[in-house]
Amino acid sequence: MATRPVFMISDAVPYYVEKMIDFQFYSGFAEIQKKKTIRSLHEAFDKDNPNRSILEISSKSELELGVKLSAFNLIIHTKNNKRYSVESAFQASKVFENGGPYKDLLDKTSKEAKQDPRLKNSGKLKCFEFGGSRFELVPKTSFYDWVYINTLHLHPDLADKLMEYDSFTDIVFNPDKSVNCQARAAAIYVSLRKEGILEITLKDKNAFLETVYGEINICTDINVEQFSVFD
Repeated sequence: MATRPVFMISDAVPYYVEKMIDFQFYSGFAEIQKKKTIRSLHEAFDKDNPNRSILEISSKSELELGVKLSAFNLIIHTKNNKRYSVESAFQASKVFENGGPYKDLLDKTSKEAKQDPRLKNSGKLKCFEFGGSRFELVPKTSFYDWVYINTLHLHPDLADKLMEYDSFTDIVFNPDKSVNCQARAAAIYVSLRKEGILEITLKDKNAFLETVYGEINICTDINVEQFSVFD
């Protein structure tokens, strides 16, 4: 048995509800084992939530939409005709005690960026630098959520299909080992859009932080070389 979260939409801060589900876990690295585990999690959730529509968001998803929405596959297209994934952008924005941000990670695949040894050998994580702004480490998931949701909104074909669901999982995400989760970010996106406040929330970074987390002045303008993955 195992316990994993399901992120459901909500009409109030922080615009998601996290529900922990006990289910049968199928060990092993084979893809078929991952899919069996996903089905097991969804079936356990459905027993008490029969009217919910649930989607697995990861490269292991059985639905093409879920695979495309993985941070490894969700692509940022810049005005300068560059392409990189949400995952690569997230890793490339990290600033550590002894280095970073490592902008060259934008030229790496998602897997290469995430596994770059500098991310483990540069001391403690201090903040994120992105688009000429600094994001602090609190609220914990705010920077990841900001990048994911902004990128998702630039893919209306995927975003519109996502609106058909109200509950989300990421079978790879273990809250005992990780902080950020694409399923959580997706739930926030759907919630904000259903409430009719998405455009206002995405107006700027402080608007996003204040609306979703009830925090203000968490990110500040900084005098750094311009680094905007959306430009």
